[in-house]
Amino acid sequence: MAQINAITENGDEVILYENGSWNYKSEGKKIEQSEPKVNPKKMIKSSKSTFLLKSSKVNMGIYMDPGKWTTKKASNNEDAEYEFQNKELDIYGMLISEKIQIPLENLRNIAVENAKSVSSDLIVENEEYRTVNGLEVLHIKMKGTIQGIRFIYFGYYYSDKSGTIQFLTYSSEDILNENTELCEDFLNGLVKLK
Repeated sequence: MAQINAITENGDEVILYENGSWNYKSEGKKIEQSEPKVNPKKMIKSSKSTFLLKSSKVNMGIYMDPGKWTTKKASNNEDAEYEFQNKELDIYGMLISEKIQIPLENLRNIAVENAKSVSSDLIVENEEYRTVNGLEVLHIKMKGTIQGIRFIYFGYYYSDKSGTIQFLTYSSEDILNENTELCEDFLNGLVKLK
């Protein structure tokens, strides 16, 4: 029971270990999947985030600063409910919501595999649990190359019996690294509705 051989949906052979980590069988590359650390800081929405956008699928919403962000129903990504764009910078976002509960560890693996399907060199740069407006969310920062552009996906993942949320920002590596605080401020608008 120390390891299991498996094949991903992309056809890659992998070895699954009992501790939750895994390796590519042929390449020997290890994908780190140790237990994420816990950020002790309590994240709260900004006082400038005054506009509440409610999900139509789950009992969640996003408080956002309408002076900094625009939103519309998603059209570029069929899985997303809403798309966002910063008014001054080439920083984008999306809210993916589903009515099913997915354990956070599984949701993490799904998100990473989906990102790897568009960026073969994807790495998870950081992941940690955060408390955001009273919710325990998983924060993941992933980076990789998409059509020759170095991108970063920076987002929150949350699930409970009412459903699942993936709330992400993304941009080129340079832009997102220079504007991490702006993205965190936006993501910290995630709330559970009463």
